[in-house]
Amino acid sequence: MHQAQEQTESSWSWVVLLATVVTQGLTLGFPTCIGIFFTDLQRDFQASNSETSWFPSIQISLLHAGGPICSMLVEHFGCRVTVMLGGVLASSGMVASSFSRSLSQLYITAGFITGLGMSFSFQAGITVLGYYFFYHRTLANALASAGVSIGITLWPLLSRYLLESFGWRGTFLIFGGVFLHCCVCGAVMRPVALKAESAYPLPNKAPEPGCLLTCGQAVRRHLAFDVFLQNQGYRFYTLGVVWMLMGFTVPHIFLVPFALSHDVEEHKAALLISIIGFSNIFIRPMIGVVAGRSMFAGHRVFLFALAVLLNGLSNLICVISASFTVLVFYCVVYSFSMSGIGALVFQVLMDIVPMNRFSSALGLFTILESFTILVSPPLAGLLLDTTGNFSYIFYMSSFFLISAAFFIGISFFILKKKKKEKQIMDIVHEEPIVEKELNLRNTEEPVTQSHSAVTYVTYVTSV
Repeated sequence: MHQAQEQTESSWSWVVLLATVVTQGLTLGFPTCIGIFFTDLQRDFQASNSETSWFPSIQISLLHAGGPICSMLVEHFGCRVTVMLGGVLASSGMVASSFSRSLSQLYITAGFITGLGMSFSFQAGITVLGYYFFYHRTLANALASAGVSIGITLWPLLSRYLLESFGWRGTFLIFGGVFLHCCVCGAVMRPVALKAESAYPLPNKAPEPGCLLTCGQAVRRHLAFDVFLQNQGYRFYTLGVVWMLMGFTVPHIFLVPFALSHDVEEHKAALLISIIGFSNIFIRPMIGVVAGRSMFAGHRVFLFALAVLLNGLSNLICVISASFTVLVFYCVVYSFSMSGIGALVFQVLMDIVPMNRFSSALGLFTILESFTILVSPPLAGLLLDTTGNFSYIFYMSSFFLISAAFFIGISFFILKKKKKEKQIMDIVHEEPIVEKELNLRNTEEPVTQSHSAVTYVTYVTSV
């Protein structure tokens, strides 16, 4: 493939943006519809809630954990090839899963293979926007995030219709064809000609370092352990988000089975997830615009903690009643808080970590997230098998979310207080030094400034 075909901010950039929107809808939006198949899979494989929950947890965790691998593929082959490879893997996994005869086979096909493929397509699709957009990069990222909301809206409706017509095996087979559209989206992501730097680095002509040194450099480049140890804000934020995800992913998987267990009709139960996605289409950009104002600079982490707190409190609505009207109200409130979390989670990370280390910090961030996401749904399924009551699942979700909100909020409040105290102490220590220097200057003979010195100061002031 030619290495320089398109220019930054060209008309083709908006075609790439549209492809990214579709890719995000296909990948990030898909896991929200898995709850629709939960009861059928559990019945066909005669499995417990905990055993069935491993399928979506593996898929979602691989969707996050594939970040460092995707970064390496983009570095060597470019975004175009990586997105298309992801589409092939996701399609192959869903086609193979339609022939699965056990849950263990489903873990490998629809869980591992499809999850890894979705990770490649999603993360490489986001990366390519940084190459195609410069002046409109913020707008492009905001519009691309709408693809997630569109996917959350459409996937449940399509899944319910196909499940009623073809069963879960036929539906998974059709999904394999749907994921091939990621290859079409990747095909339009042609390499970009950059003036200052290349999107695809040239091979290093220096002597090859040893294997251990190469591995160490790769780990440092893609996983920022040094930032985690040295940056207190990054450390507290990462731990808080990882703890939060123990409860955040649970309602997406168990909301539909919860509604079905309380005699809500199947098409209405599937509609609940679509309500969350449809609300996200409008709420998420609004929150992004408001939080991006200069008046919230330095305080966005507290807005994020507030959104997490609201998300945890909203789950308690399901404990009050399971009627369809109450569940619709829950979905609206949950969608508002979910939009706040989605709009701010990476923006807060950018505020905390310097941009020259953001890529590697994001790699470690997503890796740690994946472990939590892997454990959370099976833990909730085990709780449901033990108690037989869905209410405990929502109690569990609320506990992790509310405690994470307080942890993040209190931690950053203390950090900001310490930072202010340190600034005050620095000023106090500097004042005697400045006063001493002024006294020394007053005792010396006045020196007439040269013409060149005056000219230099005037030039700097004008800049």
